[in-house]
Amino acid sequence: MTPGPNVFAAIASPRRREILRLVWRDELSAGAIHQAMPDVTFGAVSLQLRQLEAAGLVESRGEKQFRYYRARHKALGPVARMLERMWDDALWRLKLAAELEASRRGPKARKRKRRKSK
Repeated sequence: MTPGPNVFAAIASPRRREILRLVWRDELSAGAIHQAMPDVTFGAVSLQLRQLEAAGLVESRGEKQFRYYRARHKALGPVARMLERMWDDALWRLKLAAELEASRRGPKARKRKRRKSK
């Protein structure tokens, strides 16, 4: 099975790839995914989850007031193996951290000036 263009568009985002990595082996609630990504709002995580679901890359189920998400490995076809290898690579993790910081919205963290002691 060859993934369609909407699959590639969905995994183009570093945030969506990170969410996909989080739900790759474990089913997680939207709240747990948000806790793993504290630099974004719950609304932003929810939007990314909807886009992944629309692309067919995750499936969800409701249980009481919660929604749980899990990856649909078969939807990615051969790309799934590439993602797994990428996630195991330490250099990829560093690249992801840089991409997430670069895509962060809002003011950048400022360095504090040190006061000179007399």
